[in-house]
Amino acid sequence: MTTDYAAVSVCDYADALPRKQFMDYQIRCLWDGAPRIAGPAFTVKCEPGDHLMLHAAIYRAKPGDIIVVEADDAFAVAGGNVCAIAQRRGIKGFVVDGVIRDGAEVREMQFPVYAHGVVPKPGAKKQLSPLNQPVTCGGVLVNPGDMIVADEEGIAVIPQADAEEAFAIAKKRADKDAGMTLDEWQAEHSEKVESILSKLGFKEA
Repeated sequence: MTTDYAAVSVCDYADALPRKQFMDYQIRCLWDGAPRIAGPAFTVKCEPGDHLMLHAAIYRAKPGDIIVVEADDAFAVAGGNVCAIAQRRGIKGFVVDGVIRDGAEVREMQFPVYAHGVVPKPGAKKQLSPLNQPVTCGGVLVNPGDMIVADEEGIAVIPQADAEEAFAIAKKRADKDAGMTLDEWQAEHSEKVESILSKLGFKEA
């Protein structure tokens, strides 16, 4: 049975992963209301000013993959047609440490793209670099096959070997929170906060 890593929020994965596994907050979805996505990383490195390898990747990534791109932010690495082809091929979305263009088209087709933003000028198609090799995206080392979970709260990178355990921890947290009323949560929270304050020697002013 396949684990549905998108069943819980990126926030719930915070209980399972160190801070270094969450990408920089500046990489965010380029349109509001995007669904949470999860899938294995297909990694791409675009050389500065170039976007050839992302264009190659959309024909090589498998349905269900999320294409994760290390790039610069001076030139767009993809536009509307590239996103449309990726969507047609079943790719879940892009996570780009850089920028794209044709933001309105991407929003209209409802293809999830997480990036720094948009710029009109595209990169060139002149430089090769290996596909599906480790890349750095949003300050996180991403290996091919690592599980990516992205939503409006952020982007988690779950090492492949730890994915099932991380999901179990996150699901337990989500289920616990869902099963509590706000009054119950407040009572538990208040007790915890006061206990920590007391241990640290907090004195009321």
